[in-house]
Amino acid sequence: MGEIIDILSYTFMQRALLCGIAISFSAALIGVILTLKNYSMIGHGLGEVGFAALALAVLVDLPPIIISIPIVIIAAIVIMIISQKKGESADIIIALVATGALAIGVIITSATSGFGTDTYNYMFGSILTMNKSDVILSIIITILSIGIYLVFYNRLFLITFDEKYARATGINVTFYQFLIALITALVVVVGMRMMGTMLISSLIVFPAIIAKKFTTSFKGLVVMSVITSIMCFLIGIFTSFFLNMPTGAGIVFVYIVLLIISSICCRLAKI
Repeated sequence: MGEIIDILSYTFMQRALLCGIAISFSAALIGVILTLKNYSMIGHGLGEVGFAALALAVLVDLPPIIISIPIVIIAAIVIMIISQKKGESADIIIALVATGALAIGVIITSATSGFGTDTYNYMFGSILTMNKSDVILSIIITILSIGIYLVFYNRLFLITFDEKYARATGINVTFYQFLIALITALVVVVGMRMMGTMLISSLIVFPAIIAKKFTTSFKGLVVMSVITSIMCFLIGIFTSFFLNMPTGAGIVFVYIVLLIISSICCRLAKI
């Protein structure tokens, strides 16, 4: 217990915890909708777009966050619009965007400074390097996510489970798709600093999948997903700190262990 208190005295650890809890909260909220609407891999796709944006930021010598946010938001909106309007599978669109963005990012990176420290941190995560602006942005995203759920809960529920009926009742589905795309993009951009472009989708996918094993209601799924996300983050970050292992990978490992345990428990409960 004393060691944990000592760790919490460090400013970098306080920032990491604030950012991590905030992003885990937001990712869990948005992950419920994305998973139920079969957009679970959009986090991975947008992570690759974020990597390409990072490479471009290095090329033009601008802060990565300034370049990444608009590019990732546009990519999220494009993915949703094409999959809805053209009737294409979301997985296909996400795969095309992800591989294309990754290729562009690698080309730009190889043509400039190569894979430096900043690029490596964005690819695999470096939560202990989060700064004050990251904390502020993370909190803003969380407040925005909670606000959207509180104000538009009934409409989000209807759009998630029956989009055609939602349109028939006069709900502006396109507007809410934009909101979902906006929050997803912001979560991915800030989450890249924490989990890396390679692992950011885990924050979106795992909590909802694990929560679905214990509840069938939408509200229960949201609450359980948030609890699971924050719990796994806290266990993962402290475990990785004590064992001197990458934080992002440590968090994902905790998710995997919890998923296996929950799956076993569910099977035993049915016997």
